[in-house]
Amino acid sequence: MKFKMSGLSLRIALSCAAPAAIFFSSTAQSLPLYSDGATTVDAKLAASFGIFTSREKYAQTPDQTSGSATWQEAVFQYGLDVKHKTENFGSVYSALNWVSSATFGDGDAAGWSVGDERTTKIEDAYAGWKSAGLFPALGEDGVEVSFGRQNIVVGDGFIVSGDALDFGKGLLDGRLNRGGAYYLTGRKNFDETAVLRLGGSQGWRGDLMWLKSDNRAQASPETAVATLENVSEKGTIGLTAVKVLDTDREFADILYPERKDMKIYSIRAKGDAGVPGLFLAGEYAKEKKTTTDENAWYLEAGWTFNDVKTTPKISYRYSRFSEAYDPLFYGNGRELGTWFQGEVAANYAGPFNTNSTIQQVGLKMVVTPTFNAGAMLYKFDTINKDVIDISGKELDIYGEWTVSENLLVLPLVGFYKPDHSAENGGSQLGSDRTNVYAQLLFVTNF
Repeated sequence: MKFKMSGLSLRIALSCAAPAAIFFSSTAQSLPLYSDGATTVDAKLAASFGIFTSREKYAQTPDQTSGSATWQEAVFQYGLDVKHKTENFGSVYSALNWVSSATFGDGDAAGWSVGDERTTKIEDAYAGWKSAGLFPALGEDGVEVSFGRQNIVVGDGFIVSGDALDFGKGLLDGRLNRGGAYYLTGRKNFDETAVLRLGGSQGWRGDLMWLKSDNRAQASPETAVATLENVSEKGTIGLTAVKVLDTDREFADILYPERKDMKIYSIRAKGDAGVPGLFLAGEYAKEKKTTTDENAWYLEAGWTFNDVKTTPKISYRYSRFSEAYDPLFYGNGRELGTWFQGEVAANYAGPFNTNSTIQQVGLKMVVTPTFNAGAMLYKFDTINKDVIDISGKELDIYGEWTVSENLLVLPLVGFYKPDHSAENGGSQLGSDRTNVYAQLLFVTNF
């Protein structure tokens, strides 16, 4: 059957959805090509491939139909990284890399992609300078300036974690298409940036950043970002301020009518408080729009049993995102499940870090020296149920298998149970039965 979304429901889905910008997708080793002690030239080669299947589909695009979906995604990144050290004036660096991406098969379970997306485009194109020991009061490399097309992450990605929303042809007649690999996130860099970083790796430090997106699915926002942090052995405390300076009016009118001039202020903390094995984190964000003020916050605690052979880690997080909160550029800053909470929910079903409270319980352990296993349990509750109620539960069980220095294999199976079907106010098409979802990812570095 076919489910037709209302205009308001489509706006909610578009303005909140985001792909799992998986923490390992950008991992790439460098292959040395040239080195003379001062200058190094490295080749950057990395590829990832994913196989996905979902027993159910979700009403996130106007023409989505019920049933199952099976699809594949591929990303290949290649290019050059150059670094040069001077004797008296610090060091410079630059990169020029391309990304080829594609989606095959049915397209993803939400309908963001349709299965025939392909593209090859420049991904990294940046240059920068580090001060080395020129400013002792600021620490080693206490001043860094960079510009160009690059990835930017603030904190653990609660507000800014790259420009990683990679829709395909499933929306607005393909006008939001970035070329496939919605889940693997082939493209995640801001198109234009200018960044000034002050301070070393310890003590007080801060950033001033100008970020320009070319992502139509985000309405191509231009943002100014400022951070101030204190970094110590016990943890990091930070402040962040963001202002959206401008948007692409054509797409903002459809997707984000209140994003232009939006301001976000947040305070965050993360660390072990000096207790080995303990992990504590939290952030509170206040969002000021033209007609309303929104907020989002979370508290998280975890413990690693370092004296146990398998070093199991358990964690619990409670997060809340107000009814009209705009999550902007959030993503997986730390690891799988950081801010894409639930492999089905975060990518296809919703909620997408807005109008919801989310509880997450995590467990991870070392099974063998080359294999880690983990599980994440979620409970999602919609705050305002007047338009849509995407409350539900999800269990994800996953593995991380380091086959060799150059190959990582990541299997995952997820069980997602919505409270309501799309026909009864939810997002899952056809029924509210438990969806069985599976993915198998291969990540290679050369």
